[in-house]
Amino acid sequence: MLRKGLLFTFLISVLVLAACGQSDTKWDEVQEAGEIVAGTSGTLIAASYYTEEDELTGYDVEVMREIASRLDLEVKFEIMGIDSMLPALDSRIDVAVNDIEATDKRKEKFNFSDPYKYSYSTMVVREDDYSGINSLEDLEGKKAGGGATTIYSQIAEHFGAEVVTYGNAPNEAYLSDVNTGRTDVIVNDYYLSKFGVGAFPDFDIMLHPNLKFHPTEQAVVMPKDATKLQEKINEVLAEMREDGTLTELAKQFYGEDASQRPEGEIEEIEGLDL
Repeated sequence: MLRKGLLFTFLISVLVLAACGQSDTKWDEVQEAGEIVAGTSGTLIAASYYTEEDELTGYDVEVMREIASRLDLEVKFEIMGIDSMLPALDSRIDVAVNDIEATDKRKEKFNFSDPYKYSYSTMVVREDDYSGINSLEDLEGKKAGGGATTIYSQIAEHFGAEVVTYGNAPNEAYLSDVNTGRTDVIVNDYYLSKFGVGAFPDFDIMLHPNLKFHPTEQAVVMPKDATKLQEKINEVLAEMREDGTLTELAKQFYGEDASQRPEGEIEEIEGLDL
């Protein structure tokens, strides 16, 4: 009986050690390579985009560069569409940084860092008539431009909109379609929408002035078992928050401190399974 008890204890210990070993694998791989591979789109103005000189930059990109630098790692960015980014964590990339919201459902499949950005959702609509939208319920029957797997498309569908999907298209394609009437609305992050609209002043589009909903937290995404990597990234993000680096980068790219929770009343949406 004693022998069985010792054997059971030994097996439990082996399983625990194996689990710990698995959780450290990603960090060991990254350290050995001296490089962390980050998936991003390169198409989100202010978050991840290319300058006129064809240089990749943006808030998410520069936050990731700073994280890698403080971990004594190089960073390599893999450009891909948002719909393929999370699946790529199983093979092609180590982390994903693309204004990705940390939701309960996603946390079941992936590890997330502490948030480096806080925001909420709003809509891009036509300026002349708000695209006939004055409430979330008015999304019913409208055409909403968006990625197939984004939270914003799920919100649009939740209220009855038809989602028109894109590949890894630039902001201009989404915004132009609202302008021309091919679509009616884009449900998206406040900061990204603000800079997207500002980049195309000749389009008949604007941020909806009255709709603020679905508060969000954006974070670095990594494989589910990458607990050591998660711990290391969180340590660096805490340093960056403490020394003001996150605030500085947020103001550089957004003109506001997106690293802090936004003020004001933001409507929560009931019944979403995100």
